[in-house]
Amino acid sequence: MVKRKITPERREQRKKLLELLQRAGINDVAGVQELFKEMVSTVLENGLEGELDDELGYSKYDYRNKETDN
Repeated sequence: MVKRKITPERREQRKKLLELLQRAGINDVAGVQELFKEMVSTVLENGLEGELDDELGYSKYDYRNKETDN
């Protein structure tokens, strides 16, 4: 197995990530999994909401720009 050299930028990124996880109280794999599930859920919800806004032509609470009777 070839060992890669870690660049100073990558080392700094890892340090910041570990600090962020510690501040969030994530200390184990289960915490990381829960955080990942929340992130995926948020991304999917926002994407679906944006797709619906695009399809309907107006956003969820923008009734002034609603141009249909539906």
